[in-house]
Formats: sequence, C-alpha cells, structure tokens
Amino acid sequence: MEERASTHLAFPAMAHAARRLGETFGRDIPAQGWAGCSARGPHSAQPGLYSMTPLLGTLLLFLGSAAVIYLACEYFVNGVEWAGHRFDFGQKATGTILAAFGTALPESVVTFVAVVFGRNEAQREIGVGAALGGPLVLGTVAYAVVGWTVLASRSGQQRSALLDVDHRHLSRDQGWFLLIFGGKIALGLVAFATKPWCGLIFLAAYTAYFWKETRSRQDEAEGALEPLKLRPRDAEPPTGWVLLQTSAAVMLIFAACRVFVDQLNVLGPAMGLAPQVVALLFSPIATELPEIMNAVIWVRQRKERLALANVSGAMMIQATVPTAFGLFFTPWMFSRTLVFAAAVTATSVLSLYFLFQRGKMSGGKLSLFAIFYVLFAGTLALLHF
Repeated sequence: MEERASTHLAFPAMAHAARRLGETFGRDIPAQGWAGCSARGPHSAQPGLYSMTPLLGTLLLFLGSAAVIYLACEYFVNGVEWAGHRFDFGQKATGTILAAFGTALPESVVTFVAVVFGRNEAQREIGVGAALGGPLVLGTVAYAVVGWTVLASRSGQQRSALLDVDHRHLSRDQGWFLLIFGGKIALGLVAFATKPWCGLIFLAAYTAYFWKETRSRQDEAEGALEPLKLRPRDAEPPTGWVLLQTSAAVMLIFAACRVFVDQLNVLGPAMGLAPQVVALLFSPIATELPEIMNAVIWVRQRKERLALANVSGAMMIQATVPTAFGLFFTPWMFSRTLVFAAAVTATSVLSLYFLFQRGKMSGGKLSLFAIFYVLFAGTLALLHF
C-alpha cells in the first residue's frame, strides 16, 4: 500500500515537470499522458521521447541554419566583390562599406525592432545589450577567427609572417572606433533630458565614415575576381544579376540567423545555462556569424585585406547605428555587466590599435584576441552560477 501511495503521489509531480519541459522546448505535453501511467505501467508513457524528440529537432535546426549561413555567405562575398567592381569601389571600401553594411544591416534591424516595438522594458533592454554585444564579439572573436584561419591556411614559416594588410589604415579605424565607443559608454553612465538627441551625432559619425571610405584611394586588388555564381559563364555579368545574388544572399543570411538564434535560445536553457548568460555570451556570436563566416571565406581565398576590412567596417556600424536607435527609444543606461562588457571590448580594441600601429600584426597574434572573450565569458558565468 505504501509503495502504491508513493507512486500515486509521484505522478502529479511528474506531470508538472512534463509541462515545464514542454514550455522549455515550445511543445505542449499533456499531463494526462503521465497520469495514465498508473493504469498502463510506468514504462508505457516513455517520457524520454517528449524531451528528446524536440531537442533533437532543435539541434538539427541549429546545425542546419549554421550551414545555410555559411553557404549564403559564399554567395554574398562573391556578389559583393562584383558590386564593388561594378560601382568602382576600392577593395577596402568593398569590405568596410558594402560587405559590412550588407551583413550588419539585419542585426541593426533586430536592434531597431527590439527598442522600438518591445512591449516591455526587458525586451527593450535586449536591444541595448545587442548594441554592446556586437562590438564585443567583433573586437575579440571575429579577429581571432581571422587569425586561426590564417594559421590553418598557411604552412611552415608563413604562419609567423606578418599580414600583408594596410596596418596604418586599420590602426586608424580602431582609433576612430575607440573614440566613438568611448562616447557611447559615457552616455550609458549618465542621465539627462536631451540624451536622445545624441543619437544624431552617432548617425552623423557613420555618415562621415561612409563618405571617407567611399572616397579613399583605390587600393590594389587581392587575387582574381571569381565568376559570379549565378552567371558563371559571363566574363562581365549584368549589374542586375550582381544585385540579385547579393540581395538574395543577405535575405537568406538574415532568415537563417533568426533561426540560429531561436534554436540557441532553446539549447541554452536545455544545457542548464541561465537566460542572461545565453543573451550576453552566445546570442551576439550568432548575430555576428555572417561577418565571421565572410572572414573565413576571404582568408581561405588569400584575401586578408578584405576579411579585416569587413570586420573593421562592421565594428563601425555596430558602434554607431544601433547606438542611435538605443538613444532614441530607450533610457540608454548600463548595468554593471554591460559596463564590464564595454571595458573588455575597449581593452581588446586598444590592443589591436597598438599592434596595427606598429605594423606587427600576424595571424598568431590575432588568434590570441579570443582570450579577451574567454575571460569575459568565464567571469560572467561565475557571476550567474
């Protein structure tokens, strides 16, 4: 009798756990499926199927969306190089403006939607966090991935060779980023009535950067321009096909990134990670994945200048456009965690500035910048567990 009573009392608790599990994975698991176990036996309901089936589907969507992002980036980098050729952009401007704008635009739209249409303060704060998470990932992980790819694609003494890039120009880009980023952080520490108007300053800063980059001197191209993937037989494909391939790739990247982030938000809690940790550590990597993929593809093609220009240009967009949205539509006040993220970002970019200024950047040195993100992630994980 005692065993039967204890078993009977266990089923309501199991039913409650099943409902909670269903909420976690976005699936409705009825309580009666568990309650019926008392009549059919404890093994007939097979509760593991309820958790494993949606989790497996989530994992497949997660991996599949990452593969789609990479393939779409292959078409994007090919199309954007042709767009730069068509509109007579230098190779650096192709990376800093066209490629960076194309991949950063979807992320800026996500920030815009969060801060403008968020139904509560918590949702709007997601947009503020994204405006800081993007530069953090780009200034640490993205540069490190470029370094890792350089090391993987070279052999022997070439691995320790200095990168054949415009060190002075890249150093100047880091300096401008630090100046703008410093103002962005300072505004997050104070409150005053006219703060929203400061968003116009950040839009003006990006407009000035855009004007400067598009009018910079024409630099020497790296490698040959590969045929347009949609028109491989055309030596000079029509501009319409170039724009079609590039814009279609951007839309596919945007859609796949949303799927990737959604699955990440499910997998994080399933692995026991706090939502705050997922939002600050993994979601920014997901949203910056296109820039990282672009860098990998270009380095594999021996186009390090384009890869670094893409990351540098994306950082300028992330420092200005999402910040303007945040200032327009939120109080733009930072928590201690956001201040810590900003400090890590600034330290990493300051290190990049000095290395580029000295003209001593190599793939090995770039790969070490992942340490900054690891330190941030480790500290944040300790604070939330």
